[in-house]
Amino acid sequence: MTATHRQPRPDSCVGQPIRTAPLVTARRLRISMVSGNAGPLTDSDGDGGGQSIHLAELSAALTREGHDVTVYTRRADETLPDRFTMPGGYTVVQVPLGPPRPMPEAEILPLMGGFGNFLKNEWEAERPDIVHAHYWMSGIATQLAARLLGIPTVQTFHALGVVEERFQRPMTSQSNRVHLEQLIARGATRVVATCTDEVFELAHLGLPRSRTSVVPSGVDVAEFTPDGRADDKGMRHRIVMVGRLAPSKGYDTAIAALTHLPDTELVIAGGPAAERVADDPEAMRLLALARESKVSNRVRIVGHVRHDVMPSLLRSADAVVCTPWYEPFGMVPLEAMACGTPVVASAVGGMRDTVVDGITGRLISPRNPVRLAEALRQIFDDDALRAGFGMAGCDRARARYSWDRVATDTLRAYGRCVSAPPRTSRTGAH
Repeated sequence: MTATHRQPRPDSCVGQPIRTAPLVTARRLRISMVSGNAGPLTDSDGDGGGQSIHLAELSAALTREGHDVTVYTRRADETLPDRFTMPGGYTVVQVPLGPPRPMPEAEILPLMGGFGNFLKNEWEAERPDIVHAHYWMSGIATQLAARLLGIPTVQTFHALGVVEERFQRPMTSQSNRVHLEQLIARGATRVVATCTDEVFELAHLGLPRSRTSVVPSGVDVAEFTPDGRADDKGMRHRIVMVGRLAPSKGYDTAIAALTHLPDTELVIAGGPAAERVADDPEAMRLLALARESKVSNRVRIVGHVRHDVMPSLLRSADAVVCTPWYEPFGMVPLEAMACGTPVVASAVGGMRDTVVDGITGRLISPRNPVRLAEALRQIFDDDALRAGFGMAGCDRARARYSWDRVATDTLRAYGRCVSAPPRTSRTGAH
C-alpha cells in the first residue's frame, strides 16, 4: 500500500501530557512471567498474538518502573539462546521442552508438567517475589512449581474456555479445559481479569470477587498516534478490520454491510502473508461471499500486516470495524482509538469496556449487518461526529490504556499478594 502523511488534527491529543502521581517509595520486585504457549516474540497475527504483545509490553513497562522481570516461555526458535535480554530490558528464558518450533496448543499441554519442574528448579535457585501466569496452560506449570515453594501467584487467562465453548463449540479441542481453569483460578493468589465481563465469568467458576482485579490490556501510545503516515484509500470511504481469519471474527457481517454502503471499500488485515492469502481456506470463503454479495471489487484481504506498520493502515480508515461473535479483550479497538479513528464494535467482552458508545464510536449487536451499515453511514455522513469520536478515542486510549498505566494497575494487583507494596510511579486503577 502507498501512504500519505495525515496532518495532526486541531486539538489533537498527541503531545498532551499524561498526568502522573509522584513516585511512591517501595521495594523493587523480582517478577517471573510464565507464558508457555506464546512468548514475547511470537507472531502477533497468530493465535497467541494479543497475548504475546501484552506479555512483551507489560514486561517492558514493569522494567521501566524499576522491577526485575524474567519471562519464561517454551523454546520455539532454536536460533535464539537459552537466555537473553530483550530491548525492553527484561530477561527471556526459553524452556527446552518439545521441538524448537511453534506447536498447536494440544501438543503443548502435555509439556506443562516438565515446564513446572523447570520452573521449580529455577525458582529454588533464585526465588521471585511473585509469579504471573499468562493463559490457562501456563497456570498449570506455575502452580505446580510455586505451590511447593510458597510463592504467591497471579493468573491472567486472556481467554476463558467456558466463553470459547459458548461461541465456538465444537471448535475448542481441550475437553477438560473449563474444569482445569476452575482449579487454576481457585489456586491462584489473585486473578487479573482483562475486562468486566470476565469477572462475572470467573464468579460463575466459583472465584470470589474479592480475589479478582480488573486490569485491561494496553496500547503503545507512542507508536499508535493520529498524526503520521496514512495509506491511500481506493474509494471515498474505507473501513478496516484486523485479526485472524476465523469465522468468529465477524468479517461476514462487514461484507454484508457493504451492500448498503456504496463507494466504500473493506480492507481486511490478517491471516498468512500476502502471497499466501489466495490459498487460505477462510480467505477463499470470504472472497466467495463477497462475490455472491456483488461487492468483490470492494473487498481486499491483504494478509498479515506487521505491527509496526499497522498505524498507517488504521489512520487511513474512516472507521475501524470489530464485529466478532465474542472477544475476550480486543486490542484492535484500542489501537484504532489511539490513532484517532472511530470504532464500530460488537457489544461483547472487553469491547464493552473500551469503546464508549456515542463517545469514541458505536457499539452494536454482533451479526447485524444492517445495524453496522447504519452506524457506519452515520460516521461517514457527519465530519464533526467522526472527528469527535476520533479525538475522544485518542484521549481515552492515552489516559486509560497506556502500557505504563497498565503496569501501574498490575503492580497494584501484585501488592495485594506480597507483604510490602511494589514500586510504582503512577496511581489510579480498578
